[in-house]
Amino acid sequence: FRSINAIDKLISGVPGRLSIVSIAGGAVFSSLSGSTIANTAILGNLLLPDMLKRGYHPSLALGPIMAVGGIAMLIPPSSLAVLLASLAERSITDLLIAGVLPGLMMSVLFVVYVLVRCKLNPALAPQTEEIKERGWNRWRPFFVDVLPLFIIFAVVVGSIFLRIAAPEEAAALGCLAAVGISAAYGKLSLTSLMRAMRETAKINVMLLFIIAGSLTFSQVLQVSGATSGVLAAISSVEFTQLTAMAVMMLLLLFLGCFMDQISMILLTLPFFLPIADSLGMNSTWLMVMMLISMEISLLTPPFGLLLFVMKGVAPKEIRITQIYRAAIPFILLELFVMVILIAYPKLALWLPEMLH
Repeated sequence: FRSINAIDKLISGVPGRLSIVSIAGGAVFSSLSGSTIANTAILGNLLLPDMLKRGYHPSLALGPIMAVGGIAMLIPPSSLAVLLASLAERSITDLLIAGVLPGLMMSVLFVVYVLVRCKLNPALAPQTEEIKERGWNRWRPFFVDVLPLFIIFAVVVGSIFLRIAAPEEAAALGCLAAVGISAAYGKLSLTSLMRAMRETAKINVMLLFIIAGSLTFSQVLQVSGATSGVLAAISSVEFTQLTAMAVMMLLLLFLGCFMDQISMILLTLPFFLPIADSLGMNSTWLMVMMLISMEISLLTPPFGLLLFVMKGVAPKEIRITQIYRAAIPFILLELFVMVILIAYPKLALWLPEMLH
């Protein structure tokens, strides 16, 4: 909450200030949690009641929070990116680094959209009083409450990018950085440490079972000849890389209307990877695009997961149809980013190529 207030102070007087705060705060939390559900729930509980109370239109209160919640799927340390790369037996490092630029592109687009909407229709986000603090008093909360959070992100991503540590080792360094910052704030206790360890153990056990199930499913497909049959069908049609990528993403977007993200990975990855390999497609590019498709599916009616997370934290007077409508502009913005990355794969692969 202190970090949200710090960002709020820096951009006071900007149209749609709280919507932009939710986007900036969500990007910060994404770099810490890696969980889309946690990101959306935290921001919804912290900001949504205040935004609605101040007279923000539901579309500018609900939409940015849901949209930025999904960015946690792209920005390190994305848990789904780690799972996807592990199941694909590809470089976790490359996928984590490749998600940074698309995640930032989406965040910037969301901010631009909010500013344009508020400029065209100021009634959507009532102007609030500009904070009168200047100089160090205005910047102090940022350095005290926000900058230390970036240290965790810098430790994890920086150690990977500079080849100081492997992803597993970088995760451990990130944990140490988080413990150190918690201790510096006086929030570290044995109880909180044990709770974090228990939750980590639960997640790891779940991931092990998912990986075991995925490997079994892949073996069944290979033995049954299903994979080779699909490859034979693909090879009989002259698909380019761009065409194949577009078809695969359309399939994921369709499945996302009815399925959760892990099920989508387990169902499609055993087919997508051989197709990508047969066409000489970069697997990191494919996996980044899969993450973006699954991020969009989090907002896709009727069963997008974040739609129902938002319904759970929103006031009772907010109807599910309002949540659906608020998500649509941000779905279109994410689709725009997807089209750009399909047309220009180098944007997704630039950072991994720098790494190598």
